[in-house]
Amino acid sequence: MGLVLLAIIWLITFFSTYFFAAKTWWLPHGAAKAASFIDHQFALTYILMGIVFVAAQGALGWLVWKYRDGASNGPVDYSHGNTTMELMWTTLTAVLFIGLNLMGSHVWASERFAPAAAGAVPVEVTGMQFAWYFRYPGADAKYGRTDPKLMDPSAGNEAALGLDTADAAGKDDVITGTMYIPVNREVDLTLRAVDVIHSFFVPSFRFKQDAVPGLAIHMHFTPTEIGDYEIACAELCGLGHYKMHGMVHVVSQEDFDKWLAAREAEKQ
Repeated sequence: MGLVLLAIIWLITFFSTYFFAAKTWWLPHGAAKAASFIDHQFALTYILMGIVFVAAQGALGWLVWKYRDGASNGPVDYSHGNTTMELMWTTLTAVLFIGLNLMGSHVWASERFAPAAAGAVPVEVTGMQFAWYFRYPGADAKYGRTDPKLMDPSAGNEAALGLDTADAAGKDDVITGTMYIPVNREVDLTLRAVDVIHSFFVPSFRFKQDAVPGLAIHMHFTPTEIGDYEIACAELCGLGHYKMHGMVHVVSQEDFDKWLAAREAEKQ
C-alpha cells in the first residue's frame, strides 16, 4: 500500500507540475502596458509556489514509503513537535507571502490609486444584468446627469443609463454597447453598477475590477496593441451571468476620432 500511495502522490505532483510548466491553460497574449509586469509576477509566483509544492509532495511520498506498514525503521519515538522548525517554516512562509505582495503592489497601486495622466481618454463603464454600457463625455469633457428613475433598458442606450436629456452636459454624451479606445493612450475608467456587483475583466489587458452599486470606481490602463478583445463579467451576477460579455476595440487614434465623431453626429 505504501508503494501505491507513493506512486499516486508523485504522479499527481508530476502531472500538476507539467501542466503549469507547459502553460497548457494560460493567459492570452498581453496587450496592455502593465501586462508584462503582471505576467512576470504571475510566473514568479508559480515558480516559487511550484518549488514548495514539489518539495512538500516529494517529501510526503517519501515519508509514506519510508514509514509504510511492515517497514523496519526501529523503535517508534513520540514527538510533540519541533518549535524551531515550526518558527522557521512560519517565518519563511510569511516572508514569501509578504514579499510577493509587496512586489505586486506597485502596479496595482499605479492603476488604482494614482490619478490618470492628463489627456487620458475618459470612459464610463456601467454594468447591469446582463450587459455592459460605455459612455464618452463628448467635446465638453463632461458627463451628463443620470437619474435612476429615467432608466429603461428597453428604450435604447441613453435610457438604459437614465441620461437626463434636459441636462446640457449630456447633449453630446455618446453611449454604446461596445467599447472603442485608441492604442497607446491611457484610458481613464469610471466603473459603476446598477443592480448587483459585476466585475469588469479584460484578460488580454490583465485588467479586472469589481463594479459596485452606489460607487464610482476610478481606474486607468493603457492598451498597446490594436485588436479586438473580449470583456467578461468575472462576478457571479445572476442567472444570465454566462452571457454578460462585450468587446473592446483598440484602434488607431485617427480611427477612434472618426468613430467618436460619427457617434456624435448621430445625436444631431
